[in-house]
Amino acid sequence: MSITVMRKVQFCAGHRLLGHEGKCANLHGHNYLIEFHVTGNEIDELGRVVDFSVINKLFKGWIDDNWDHGFIVWDKDENALNALEQVEPNKIYRLPYNPTAENMARYLLTRIGPTLIDSIKGYDLRMNKIVVWETENAFAEVTVDASRNQADARLQQVQKAMLN
Repeated sequence: MSITVMRKVQFCAGHRLLGHEGKCANLHGHNYLIEFHVTGNEIDELGRVVDFSVINKLFKGWIDDNWDHGFIVWDKDENALNALEQVEPNKIYRLPYNPTAENMARYLLTRIGPTLIDSIKGYDLRMNKIVVWETENAFAEVTVDASRNQADARLQQVQKAMLN
């Protein structure tokens, strides 16, 4: 049996989508909501998979330190990076992908989540899903599955084509 718990984290950040065919090519911002889904196979003596405050401290802490009230920019977007670096002070997070909701969710699930989850001692936990709400009407959801390697390979092909 596995049990999944979820914690929501809200934050504000700016981004732009390099190569977008519409207005999202411009620097702009969103009030994001992220759902962090964590699964465990056991419950503790109090009946919890893990205390919600532990999840909140880790994930909200990471979001606050890295993305909240900053700009999330693809590390290949030299134009946006050069412009944002002119502003003092600045808070810029260089993402290894174009900062779509899909890519942000994938990054949190595959790169950030496992490290944060591993820091929780005494529990056998894993991240199984991230949902990034870009607006109240639009979200991207990424779950752990076998097709992730195929999606990663396709994304790398698309990004190489955009840079050429």
